[in-house]
Amino acid sequence: MRNNVDFKRSFDLNDVRRSLKSVEVDFMSLNVDRMKTDSSPRPQRTLNQSSATQSTTSGNSLGSKKILDNIFVGIDRDAELIRDKLVDDGKKLDVVSIVGMGGIGKITVATKVFNDGYVKHHFRIRVWVTVSQTYDKRAVLIQILESIRDQLDLEKASDSRLRELVHKHLMGRRYLIVIDDIWHIETWDNLKLFFPHGDNGSRILITSRITEVAKHANLDGMILPLGCLNKEKGWELLCQKVFRGNKYPEWSLKPGMRIVESCHRLPLAVVVIAGVLAKEAWNEKFWMEIAYSASLYIVGDQNGCLEILGLSYNNLPLHLRECFLYLGGFPEDYMFKVRDLIWLWVAEGFIQQTENRSLEDIAEGYLMDLIDRNLVIVAHRSKSNEGVTACKVHDLVKELCLKKAKEERFILQTERLVLFFHRYNVITPPYKPVRVFINKDIYDPHIAHPPPQNLRSILWLIIPERWVMTLQGVSFLLCYLGC
Repeated sequence: MRNNVDFKRSFDLNDVRRSLKSVEVDFMSLNVDRMKTDSSPRPQRTLNQSSATQSTTSGNSLGSKKILDNIFVGIDRDAELIRDKLVDDGKKLDVVSIVGMGGIGKITVATKVFNDGYVKHHFRIRVWVTVSQTYDKRAVLIQILESIRDQLDLEKASDSRLRELVHKHLMGRRYLIVIDDIWHIETWDNLKLFFPHGDNGSRILITSRITEVAKHANLDGMILPLGCLNKEKGWELLCQKVFRGNKYPEWSLKPGMRIVESCHRLPLAVVVIAGVLAKEAWNEKFWMEIAYSASLYIVGDQNGCLEILGLSYNNLPLHLRECFLYLGGFPEDYMFKVRDLIWLWVAEGFIQQTENRSLEDIAEGYLMDLIDRNLVIVAHRSKSNEGVTACKVHDLVKELCLKKAKEERFILQTERLVLFFHRYNVITPPYKPVRVFINKDIYDPHIAHPPPQNLRSILWLIIPERWVMTLQGVSFLLCYLGC
């Protein structure tokens, strides 16, 4: 690639598309020695290795960690109630709801039910779709179809064709559809039209923070409101996440209970703080420091919860912070393909080269460390169950991530590049590299002002294509990462 390219004041996206393939080759052949950070490296385990230790790169496969990814405390009764309702003898299509604040454990209960052996046997088709605050009908239809059948060519299908296919594949079959994180009554009114009403015992399970949405979906249906853990269950969850089946030291009980209370026994807050403690599980002084810090916050609302979760960020080693902050620029409930995320981290220069290890292996270790700290959730594994292929971030953790990223001027989000560059020149220090995320479709982007020298990258999240532009001075790299 040329080192000196005049950056034009506007460009045609079609021209960019036509030069896609050659630039992708350039990306893969970049000199990785230029992509180093100032943080100190640590031995890291990869996505196929055990979490038993961080001091070595050897260990059992990640399959042995499965039990740790699926720790369920205090939800057995809730899950049993939901399961029994889903598989009862009723023939008409029924809607069951799980309601509660963010981080209370709605997804945990729904996941336990969804993967229950009897539920798997009872329903011929099981589908999980995530809606979130911004409802995208087409994306939901594609999620459903991809769950039912692999290798469908859906990119060029119209919305009406997608809806027709959903109806066709569900008709006459007993199905379970989990609709996760639905926020609005209008969203449900649109979604319910997708699902046939055959008298075969099909069910829809929704999770929501809004009770009115659940009532609107089925006024007479079962609505399960989730509450916080009691003290004993909160302590049990903390111990299981920190000590992983080993007996806890007696001295940990007092600061541990204090931490659980400071988290208001909110499962997500307990789990994330456990990820911090797990790194110093046998260090009494460290536990006392975390207990004191946690006690300064009140987790009675979302802001209080973010402050508690912020303790996990404050205890991140420097080499993980950039990788974590980068996740904040992506949309809510975004599903990260591990391969693509690792390539992005490498391209952004977050990964430091060490002897005898590739940048990709080191990046895998970074991601595994974030998973161990309960900041990133395993979403999919390989068929052999030995490797992580996709991951995501909980809504509240994502809010924390974006909040910190904006505070540190690490990333900026915008919908129009022209407005962005005008604002960017005012608020961002000229010495600090910045990344721009555009979460809207832009088919005719125009850059009215030349970008500043410290603009590191622009990332368009355009479905089904993702465009990455990395700039250094006035030279740039454009990379296509397939879906």
